[in-house]
Amino acid sequence: MLTQKLLSVTSGGAEWILYLLIFLSVCSVAIIIERYLALKHILKATNMISDRAKEALKANDFQAIEEIGKIHESFEGRLVAHAIRHLNNKGRSIEEVIGGFVNLERPILEKNLAFLGTLGNSAPFIGLLGTVLGIVKAFADLAGAQGNPSVVMAGISEALVSTAVGLFVAIPAAIAYNFFQRQVRRVMQSADSMKQLCIAYAKEKGLR
Repeated sequence: MLTQKLLSVTSGGAEWILYLLIFLSVCSVAIIIERYLALKHILKATNMISDRAKEALKANDFQAIEEIGKIHESFEGRLVAHAIRHLNNKGRSIEEVIGGFVNLERPILEKNLAFLGTLGNSAPFIGLLGTVLGIVKAFADLAGAQGNPSVVMAGISEALVSTAVGLFVAIPAAIAYNFFQRQVRRVMQSADSMKQLCIAYAKEKGLR
């Protein structure tokens, strides 16, 4: 009895799975475009700040660090400004101040990346579910088609489309997730360099 009820549920085949995958694909593309534009802008500022930071280190120019802190449109500029603003806070070290700032800003850099990672891992399984449902429907149709094998072959070929669509959705999402994670790591590496600069600045000012 339970089997018959479940069979009736799957009688619709894989069509609703395909609609779900198409919806997830649209969401994925929107996130990829948004993250690409956002991180491209952030990395452009990161490259500029990194060059200025290297020059400041070579010249031992701590005034340049203060100038970097005025570039608020960049992640590193906001980090330096935040660190300088809290240098006189005797209750916290400069490492704690910068660590707290990074912990607050990192979720902004990684916005919606978890969705891409999850989609890259789960979309093939969603497609596989659609294929299984489609095969179940194909064999159910075969039972009522007086053993005509063309019925089940057509149903199975349609069912396999779900697996293909699942892979089509998953592959770009997984590639984009890994690509954006590398970009976030680059920003974090730059932030670590800024941390060392801020520590040197604090020592120079006798505020650490």
